[in-house]
Order: sequence, then C-alpha cells, then structure tokens
Amino acid sequence: MAKPSNWNLFRCFRTLQGRLVFGLAFTWLLVVALVLGMAWHLGQSMVQRTSLSHLRYEANMLTDEITQQMSSRISALKHVSETVAGRDNSLWLQNELRRNNALLEWFEGIVIIDANGQVVADWPMVDDRQGLDTSQTEYFRMLKGTQSPYVSEPFVGRASQYPMVLVSVPRFDAQGSFAGVVGGVVSLRTSGLFSRLSRMQQSEGSYAVIFTASGKVLYHPDHEKIMSDAPAQSNNRWLSEALDGWQGSAVGSLLDGQIGMQAYGQVWPAGWIVGRYLTKEEAHLPLSDYIKKLWWVWAILAVLMLPLLWWLLGRLLRPLRYLESQIGEVGLGQRKYVALATNMQELNQVASTFNRVEGERQALLDSVQEREAFLNSILQATPQGMFVANFDGDITYMNPALLDLLGISSTVPMSQWIEQVHPDDREGAMDMWRHSLKTHSEFVRQLRFIRHDPSDQKTDKETLWLEVHARAVMVSQAEFSLGMVGMVKDITERRQQEALQRWEAEHDPLTGLLNRRGFERRLDEAFAEFQKTSTPSALMLFDLDHFKPINDEGGHALGDEMLRRIAQVVAWEVRRSDHVARQGGDEFGVLLPSCTLGQARKVAESLRQAVADISVTHEGKEYCVTLSIGVTAFDEEDHEMNDAVKRADAASYEAKAQGRNAAVVSVVDTSSVNALFD
Repeated sequence: MAKPSNWNLFRCFRTLQGRLVFGLAFTWLLVVALVLGMAWHLGQSMVQRTSLSHLRYEANMLTDEITQQMSSRISALKHVSETVAGRDNSLWLQNELRRNNALLEWFEGIVIIDANGQVVADWPMVDDRQGLDTSQTEYFRMLKGTQSPYVSEPFVGRASQYPMVLVSVPRFDAQGSFAGVVGGVVSLRTSGLFSRLSRMQQSEGSYAVIFTASGKVLYHPDHEKIMSDAPAQSNNRWLSEALDGWQGSAVGSLLDGQIGMQAYGQVWPAGWIVGRYLTKEEAHLPLSDYIKKLWWVWAILAVLMLPLLWWLLGRLLRPLRYLESQIGEVGLGQRKYVALATNMQELNQVASTFNRVEGERQALLDSVQEREAFLNSILQATPQGMFVANFDGDITYMNPALLDLLGISSTVPMSQWIEQVHPDDREGAMDMWRHSLKTHSEFVRQLRFIRHDPSDQKTDKETLWLEVHARAVMVSQAEFSLGMVGMVKDITERRQQEALQRWEAEHDPLTGLLNRRGFERRLDEAFAEFQKTSTPSALMLFDLDHFKPINDEGGHALGDEMLRRIAQVVAWEVRRSDHVARQGGDEFGVLLPSCTLGQARKVAESLRQAVADISVTHEGKEYCVTLSIGVTAFDEEDHEMNDAVKRADAASYEAKAQGRNAAVVSVVDTSSVNALFD
C-alpha cells in the first residue's frame, strides 16, 4: 500500500537537504519581502524628498512667472505715471491714455486719480467712472501712505463678473509730492497672469492655488472656490506661516485635510502666495505599482528554483556528512583530529581549522581560569566605571563602580536600561556603537543618561552627562579581537558649567533677553540669509520714554523692576522665532526673521499699546513709560547689516522728536521717515 504524499513531504523536512531547500526558499521569500519592505520604506522617503524638491521648483517657477507678469504691469504703469507727471488737464490725460492703448493687452482698463482721490481720466471710458471719489478706498489710502506700488484686494467686475484686482502706482508732481494714482484693472481670468497654471495637468491629488496675504483664494482648479476664504489656518500650519511671509516646502495637512506635501512661494510685488500641493496617495502611486510587480516576479522565481536547489544541495552535503561524523568521533575521544578524503577546498579548510582550534582550545583551557580571576579582581577594585561587551553589541559585564554610577542592578537587562539614554542622544550613540563594533575602531562619545530607579516612581529623575571611551581588545599572537572594553566618566558638572558660560556670554542678566553681542550675531545671520535667499526680515529699535524719573525718584531697584516687566511683555507679544534684546540701559531691539514690513508695523503697534499699560508704584505714585519705536526692513540697497540698524535708530529718534509714544517706519527709497502710529 502506497504511503500518502504528505508523508513523503514530512520525510523531506526531516533531512538537512530538505530543510535547506525549503529554508532557502522561505528565506528567499522573506528576504524579498524585507527588501521590498525596505524599498517601499526608502522609496517613500525618496519619493517624499523628490516630490518636495519638485514642488519647490514648481512653486518657485510659478512665483517667478507671476512676479515677472506683475512687475511688467507695474513698470508699464510707472511709465504712464512718469509721462503724465505734472499734468492735471482731464482731456489731455484722456488722450494720453488713448495713445497707450497697447496696455489693454495687460489691463481691462486704466484710470488716473488726482491727489484728492477723484478719477480724472479713464480708458476705455466707462459711464460714471470719471469724477468717482476713491479717497476712502483701501488702495488709495495705502498708496498715499506708502507711496509705493500696491495691488488691491480682489473684487468681481460689474460687467464681466470675473475676479479682478487693481494694480496701482503713485503719481508725483514736479516737487516730488504725491499727486495721485495711476491704476490698471487686471482680470485674473483673462489677463494671462495664471496662464501657466491653466496649462498645468492638475488632478484631484495634485494642484496649485493662489492666495492673497489676507487669505482670499485668487486661483483654484475648482473655480467655485475662487474669491472664497482660505480654510481655517489652524488646520494648516504651513499655510498660516506662508500668509505671514514664509516660503518653502513641508509635509502636513493640505487644504482639504488630507496629509501630503506642499510648497509655497511669495509674489512680493503683489503680496500674493503661490501654493503647490500633492497628496501622499498621488505621490506614492507609481512606487506602489512597481513594488507589486516586483513581488510577483520574485515569488515565481523562488518556486522555479526549488528543483535546482534540491539537486545542488544533495551533491554539496555529501562530504559534509563525513565531516560531521568525524567531528563526533573527536568529541567522543575516538580520534584526535579529522581527516577528509575530498578535494573540496572549503571543507578541507574547515577540517584544518577545526584541528588547529581543538589544539589551541586544549592549551587555553589550562590558563583561562587564572586569567579570568585576575581580570575580575582588577575590574571589581577599580573606582572607574568599566564595562565589557562582545562584538554582537551586548554588554556582558559592568563593574560595581559603573552600576553605582548608573543606579542600576546587574540583573537589569541591557534592553531596559538602554532606554534611559536620552532620546536625543540614543540613536546617534547606537549608530556609532555599531560602527565601532563592525570596524573594531575606538568608541568615544558624550551622551546624557537619565538616572532613576524604575521601581521607585517617587524618586526624581537625574540627568547625567557621561563620557564613554571603549576600544577593542586584541589577542596579539592570534591577531583577533575578544570584544570591547570601555570606561565611563561622569562629566555632568563640567557640561553644566560650559552651558552656563555660553548662555551668560550672550544674555542680559537682568531681563534674560539677548545682550548686544547676542543680538548682533543674530542680526548678522539674518542679513546673510537675506543676501543669499532674499528672505525678508524686519528690525525694530526702541528706547523708553519717561524712564529717567523712575530711576531718579524710585531708585535703580524700581527701574530694574520696570525693565523686567517690559522685557516679559515684549517677549510675549512677538513670535517665538523672533529675537528680543536689551542692548543696554533702556535700549531694546527686536529682530523679526521672515517678516514683511507690513507685518512689522502691526507688531510695533501691539508693542506700543502693551507697554503703555505697564506701570510700577513707589510711595503712592504710579510711573508709566511709552515707546519710541523705529521700524525698518533689510533692503537690497543695504551693503551691510549696520545700514538697517542706522535706519531703525534714526526712525526711533524721529518718533521721539514727533512727541514720543509713536512707531516710525524707515525705508531706503525715501529721504525721510514716516510716522505709522501715534
């Protein structure tokens, strides 16, 4: 009677040949799974980096194109403004606009407004537009205040029902005074501003959006969302940062709540933000299809290789069976060495090595106990923390001094106390430890260790700074290594002293703010970043009005209390990324990286109001101070950081000259500073 086929399969598994065949097949599939898993994991990271880089490129490309488009339109309007400078005759202005009819390729219409906000000429002519009062519009007031080109908030055209913006530049008379506005109406749908966006192949998971700085949507693949407000900024941190002037790429929640990649660029002439978005599903789709195909190809290959592996291993294992038999006889004392009659070089080398090792083993056994006792005595007696590790990375011994230093028991497994290494130091230390084990090189590392007794939850944790120095122990005669021996030193006090010295060198001891040295270093870094990437940064310098009576009447202790309170309020009002400094006496400075001049104005006003509410009392008399703030921003005309500092300082003096309790802005292209807030 024939035995079942599953019995034959069971017998195959009982043989070394069968186990190796099926083991190799299983290992093949496991390795394939691991390789594909690693490929998927690494591929995701590569796809993410590549996608972020591509999104940054596309966002910058779109930003550059829209910036060029807006700059060209602004330049054209400036040319018109220069042409009509000093002219007030409406008929002459109307004829001059008609002569510039070519500008209608860029604008839906052009208007000229006088210094009082009255429309005096337009082209093409529209009923009831001449004589229209625009003095209360946001764009007229902004132009009159800044005397710089400005792009209005979007609005819907009355005739076309298309979203539009007004691009406007100031007019000046012969004396250089503000004489009105030249403005051009730009259709966001037909002007060609977003022509590249309309040509891009956008999908549900890959799209681009244009926002205003106030969060209004100017362009979206879904036209129904145009002119709507951006989603809640609390749901998308990076969009919130972009609306505040930041540009770059990141991974996080997109506009619809999905997780994906996003990149932002700033169209500075218009105050717009370009957002480029890509969902993770869309980015990983090609990689997922590729991994699936590879899996099936490798699985079929493994099945086809089974018969070949069976035959090959059968031939290779025949001499190995003889070697196994003779090694057993050596172990039983029936022979002193193994001798194989085979021409397989590898097995002969194994037999030769076995014979040599067996001889050495017998010689070493005689002295190993004596050496072990000697080593244990040394390690137990030394006051220095020491340990021994094998080349698998496991620490096999720690002397009492080290156990006491770490506050652990010798029975605690390595996997448990290694978790007490500070998370910020653990990965780097483990990588270097594995490298030292692999190359037999020295291991030198400083790391933090959180010392505590896990069984006592009431005991406070103590963070120690440890210096670990380990090296391989080599056997000189045989030229091989036995493992790693290391020493551990407590350097906590030294590190704390170094950290304190670094902090004190750049901070004011009274307020805890940056001192002049620390502030100037951060100014140099921000100015270098501005020269390299044109990232805008704002600078505020201010001193305290009416501070001297506090020191004179209340003493320096009262003055110090007022300085501390002001430092706390200023630090609270600005962003965490901003740098606040007390440069000496009652002089303060604030550096706002990645911040536009308009945003700095709002911050200056909030600081002025907040400090005005602070008071101290001495002998029944209440003392208050105000701020005279000078505000400026890095400019392309600045040759060094001190150029911006001088502007801000001059603006601060101007604020004090205007009566104190004011914020004054200073820009490069004006000969005087302008008061912003009183």
